[in-house]
Amino acid sequence: MPAQQRGMWSPQDIRGALKLYAVTDNAWLGQRTLAECVGEALAGGATFVQLRDKHASAKELRAEAAELLVLCRTAGVPFVVNDDVECALTVGADGVHVGQDDMACERARALLGPDAIVGVSTQTVEQARAAEAAGADYLGVGGVAGTATKPEAGVLTPEEFRAIAAAVDIPIVAIGGVNAKTMPLLTDLDVDGAAVVSAIFAADDIEAATRELSRIIGETL
Repeated sequence: MPAQQRGMWSPQDIRGALKLYAVTDNAWLGQRTLAECVGEALAGGATFVQLRDKHASAKELRAEAAELLVLCRTAGVPFVVNDDVECALTVGADGVHVGQDDMACERARALLGPDAIVGVSTQTVEQARAAEAAGADYLGVGGVAGTATKPEAGVLTPEEFRAIAAAVDIPIVAIGGVNAKTMPLLTDLDVDGAAVVSAIFAADDIEAATRELSRIIGETL
């Protein structure tokens, strides 16, 4: 399926934005607000933001999404909501990211329409091909290394990453255990960027940590 324009974002925009993809996790915020932390990540060079909050109520998630959307619009980066299509539609987010156990990509695309960005988590060539055929704009592939954020996620070999990349035409962001120490592994994985959770949001100085990750990935990919 040929890549398509998604609202204000061209296929080239989306591929480039995956370079340093920040995935939120409220568990690491402490006394800080989510908006403060995302603002610091954007200031440090995050190029894409996904709101992931599995514990928020529908009302709380909409409030978080509306606040983060303003920050991302100001920074000029795409903003998607994890899994919740209704929330994305309500606040006007750029789209959603869905996992294999979430809403099917084809259904998300049908509900969101042609202007939305839809990302899909995959771990196999078969899943990757199915997601692309269903209208996905990018794939989240992983894990790269073991991670406390999603301990149930397996770690893929470099050969598995490269096989997935070769099987599809849409871009790939590596996720799972990505941090300053593991990011050099991406050199051999044929990916377009890295999705980072705790290496950003667990940092005492989020802006500085994000800036360092941006520097490393710039040297890596």
